[in-house]
Amino acid sequence: MKKIKQKTRKGAARRFKITGTGKVMHRVQNQRHLLRNKSKKAKRNYRILVQVKGKWATKVKKMLGLA
Repeated sequence: MKKIKQKTRKGAARRFKITGTGKVMHRVQNQRHLLRNKSKKAKRNYRILVQVKGKWATKVKKMLGLA
C-alpha cells in the first residue's frame, strides 16, 4: 500500500521562511498601507525578517511538514 503524503499548508509556506539553521522567520506587520505617517526608520525596520519563537515556531514547522 502507498503511504499518504503530508501536504504543506500553502498559506504558511508563503508567510514563513526556514533558515539553514532551522529558525522560522516572518515579515513584520504594519508595512502595507498608511506609510506616509510612519518614519523612515520604522519603514526601514519593517523590511527585516523577524524570528518566530517558542511554541509558534514548532507549530509553523509542523504546518510546513518539517517537524
